[in-house]
Amino acid sequence: MKTNNQSGRVTALIVILALVFLIGALIIAAVSRKKISSLVQPSGEISTENISRDLATLKKFKSEEEFKKYLSRSASTFSFTLGGRGGGPVEALSESDQAALPKSSMPQGTGALLEAPSRFSETNIQVAGIDEPDIVKTDGKEIYFSTNKRFDSVIKPKSDQVGIIPPPRERSIVKNIRAFPVDDLELDAEIAKGGELLLEGNILVVVPQKYYYYGSEERKIFGYDVSNPSAPKEKWSAELKGKAQIEAVRLYGDKIYAVMSHAVDRNRPCPIEIMSVGGVTHLAKCMDIYHPETLVPVDVTYSVNVIDAGSGKLEDTLSFVGSSSDSVVYMSEKSLYVTYYYPGDFIRFALDFFKENKDLVSEQVIRDFEGLESYQIGANAKTTEYYDILERHFAGMDSDEEMRIKNELSNRMDGYFEKHKRDLERTGIVKIGIRNLDLEASGTVTGKPLNQFSLDEYNDNLRVAMTVGSNWWWFGFGDGGARQSANGIYVLDEDLRLRGELTDLGLEERIYSARFIEDKGYVVTFKQVDPFYVLDLSDPMNPEKKGELKIPGYSSYLHPIAKNKILGIGEENNKVKVSLFDVSDPADPTELAKYNLDEYYSEVSQTHHAFLLDKKHQIFFLPGSKGGYIFSYAGDNLSLAKTISETAVKRAIYLSDYLYVIGEDKLIVLNEKDWERVGELEL
Repeated sequence: MKTNNQSGRVTALIVILALVFLIGALIIAAVSRKKISSLVQPSGEISTENISRDLATLKKFKSEEEFKKYLSRSASTFSFTLGGRGGGPVEALSESDQAALPKSSMPQGTGALLEAPSRFSETNIQVAGIDEPDIVKTDGKEIYFSTNKRFDSVIKPKSDQVGIIPPPRERSIVKNIRAFPVDDLELDAEIAKGGELLLEGNILVVVPQKYYYYGSEERKIFGYDVSNPSAPKEKWSAELKGKAQIEAVRLYGDKIYAVMSHAVDRNRPCPIEIMSVGGVTHLAKCMDIYHPETLVPVDVTYSVNVIDAGSGKLEDTLSFVGSSSDSVVYMSEKSLYVTYYYPGDFIRFALDFFKENKDLVSEQVIRDFEGLESYQIGANAKTTEYYDILERHFAGMDSDEEMRIKNELSNRMDGYFEKHKRDLERTGIVKIGIRNLDLEASGTVTGKPLNQFSLDEYNDNLRVAMTVGSNWWWFGFGDGGARQSANGIYVLDEDLRLRGELTDLGLEERIYSARFIEDKGYVVTFKQVDPFYVLDLSDPMNPEKKGELKIPGYSSYLHPIAKNKILGIGEENNKVKVSLFDVSDPADPTELAKYNLDEYYSEVSQTHHAFLLDKKHQIFFLPGSKGGYIFSYAGDNLSLAKTISETAVKRAIYLSDYLYVIGEDKLIVLNEKDWERVGELEL
């Protein structure tokens, strides 16, 4: 009996210990998901899956030597020959959205005694409450406009000498314009430092353009106190170090999130100088930089930097490796996503093809390709050697046989490419939690995104729109991906693992615009006609194409203007086209109206910030090369309410019921009730 009691106690103890161990393991697992040490990344250097499912850990480099070895392996596998692609567009905050924002993110007035407008517009952005830099900002009374100002050349020929007068130099400056009330319209002051602007309370932040000359003196982010707009004062500055490039900037609350890329010095890749604030240079040390265990292309180190808008203090920074090609930044209220594009291993691709088609080449050619794959040389050098191997093979043939084999190669490669094109293009995605600036997840998806609107977070899922096959060709034979591109929509969970996919939208076309709105998606692809797709994303596991509309031309920017009404701005027959789509029946989208402008270009096609929507008056504005255009969409029709013929029109904003059309040299004020000019200011 005593033995049975002891046995029972031992059994109970074992059960208790097992439960404790299990609970502990569950707690550790839950905590680990939030830790950087257990982040996810696709395994295997080159995967044949559409989405990598096996995920490995992201780690920090242990030393500079480890970083160098990673760079060496990366350079021998990947090529950096593909260039970047531009951006594209977003709805400004509604008045109800503005009221719901934290007070710190609302622009503050410049003086309580001044008359305040009943409403004013904000920059056209992607996510409500997360501001984006642009060349125009307003607090409802003052307009801040970043523009180029010409200066006479310092060097002039002497009066008794014949010489060529150098062209005037240009420098970006900010003009502070007293805008409201209209009767007080005047230029308050100029700030000698220009760029893109953010406005947080009484702090005007001036950010360098994404691409700027390395030798430029304007390599700083400035914060100006504009509580007195006529006497702005520089309050702080943060100097970008080395050859840092600003990829994207966002303002959320009173925090600036600056995503920067730093070109890798392969001789000394770390530490990396991020920026200097108050005379203190902030570094990313070797052991601060994250990399996936799996190999990815690396020619830059990214840094995500949190800066206090009021003081300019660098509060936090995080660094990880990636490639500079086609990087896209998207930010939600929870997370910031950074993407980087990289091609697949084309030597492995070719080797697998020849192994399936051994009748076209000799065994020696296949052995040569197997050896080439293992060489620790750069990807471009491998391409050269690839051609040499084939040329030696063809040199031993007579002309008739060479012609036959090359035709066979071209024909078979087209079919092979169609099956395997998704192996050749991939995009890495890094997810960063903005609350504590933690790396939360990392993954890959097939293809490449167009711009920030290709990504959207909804109910903790990330939806991405990707094009595959538009940038690849068969090395030497056939036309490869040039005519076999395809597009897909992928839904990823919070760990960036695949939940659902919809592939092969717009075969032989590429994505020209995308927009996600709650559980719906809208995508435009183009080659000769404009398929406008309506997608049902209510079931993340099973995204569906509900409807399709084929019309001439394409839309490069999509904007919701009312419930079930989508505006498209793009091109048809080399002219700017505006389309109004009705998507109330997702299975049967229709084009309610369209308007073709006598314009070849609108800046809206390149930046959504140039677009303005005023729902109160049912109008929208877009700039063109010949002037500005104000459209009415009342009654589901598109009509020109007003045109401004002055050239170099850049933006428009509204203050109360006045529309301010801003050009390089002139600001024009229109009364939105009758479209009469009620004010002008030479700039």
